Amino acid sequence: MSLKEKLIDYIRDNGPMTVAEYMGACLYDPDDGYYATRPAIGGASADFLTAPEASQMFGELIGLWCAHEWDALGKPAFNLIELGPGRGVLMQDALRATQRLPGFREACNIVLIETSAPLRDEQAERIDEPEWALRLEDAPPGPSLIIGNEFLDCMPIRQFVRGEDGWHEKLVGLNEAEQLVFGLSAAIPGPETDDEPGTVREIAPGLESFMYEIERRLHDAPARVLLIDYGYVRPEGADTLQALKNHKKVDPIEAPGEADLTAHVDFARVAMLALNADLQVHGPITQGQFLRNLGIEVRAETLSNANPQHAARLTRELKRLTDADQMGALFKVICLSSPNLPPPAGF
Repeated sequence: MSLKEKLIDYIRDNGPMTVAEYMGACLYDPDDGYYATRPAIGGASADFLTAPEASQMFGELIGLWCAHEWDALGKPAFNLIELGPGRGVLMQDALRATQRLPGFREACNIVLIETSAPLRDEQAERIDEPEWALRLEDAPPGPSLIIGNEFLDCMPIRQFVRGEDGWHEKLVGLNEAEQLVFGLSAAIPGPETDDEPGTVREIAPGLESFMYEIERRLHDAPARVLLIDYGYVRPEGADTLQALKNHKKVDPIEAPGEADLTAHVDFARVAMLALNADLQVHGPITQGQFLRNLGIEVRAETLSNANPQHAARLTRELKRLTDADQMGALFKVICLSSPNLPPPAGF
């Protein structure tokens, strides 16, 4: 039975699902979910391309950022944790960039937070002696640097639509032909706002529990969390749910489990939750600004001078990562830190 058939049966028996429930099933079903069945996450043959896959410079700069922050922590033995590491390309490039830094690799315990068995196999081919965990809660305690590139965007969201008569939750149900279809609940109690009819507000229910774990870890030991994702600094009141398949946007309800489902990250909420937890917050700033602050333009020039035959490609990669009309403005970067640490690099 396909995932689509499973969902139809579930809705027939139990009624409509929230968008969050639908996203959770499509992405994380242990047998037919997207992450259980797609080993090529983020690569050239995948449904989308991530920044580490677009250019080695991205992972290299993240590695050098980690080295700088390790020094800021006092050069302890530490956990280098990556959330949702995909095929392991970012970590591979980061470790290559830091391999000549005295003491870094010896002090570093690499922990990959990954639920997908196919992706773990790919990661094992690129990274020497990593440790895996299913959840951040399962990672070892102690000083840590935690990296999450395109991790928060796959947190399932609930969606609420402003109507003439109040707020309605967007649901996934069945039409008369018993096919999956989006619909709206009856009017439900909601905040009195100035939002016009048609405004969509999105909430990621799992964000609070994720931030609680961040709070616990960053108060227990000195640590930083670097989160990079596409999203907004202030909620825009728009429907940001999207499905990508073969590098093209498709109907999110068309092929459950066969397309990547994501939504824009509410960085204002991330920052608010962190501040409420007495953590330091740096950013959010755009990815373009962050990478330029770290010296990506100098890195591109150095690589081009050393390999003139690759200069044109490196220029294209630089533009892809930093230009406002590509990844440079849509993607944001935020750093959360334990109290009493100096400001991180890049901000």
